[in-house]
Amino acid sequence: MGLYVVTLRFPEAFDEEFVALIPRHRAFINNLIEENIILSYAISADRSRGWVTMYGASAESVQGVVEQFPLFRFLRQVEVDELFVFDSTATRLPKISLN
Repeated sequence: MGLYVVTLRFPEAFDEEFVALIPRHRAFINNLIEENIILSYAISADRSRGWVTMYGASAESVQGVVEQFPLFRFLRQVEVDELFVFDSTATRLPKISLN
């Protein structure tokens, strides 16, 4: 399994249909996080872009998962890039406390 980062571009304005799908979209994302398919999910403060770090067999299989996102049809652009290095505090062992 490779590790990929997916860059999402959201529409400039969110209509009622988009907003109504947000709870279903978040439930779908949360399920993928619990299944350890998505490692991280982030949306920019201005809500114009998002980044999803996820595991997949190939860029095509990752694209296939993204196409199942409830908000997929509203996305203006989707980029899938395989990562060579991904390092974060979340992927490291916890610090040892001698207390």
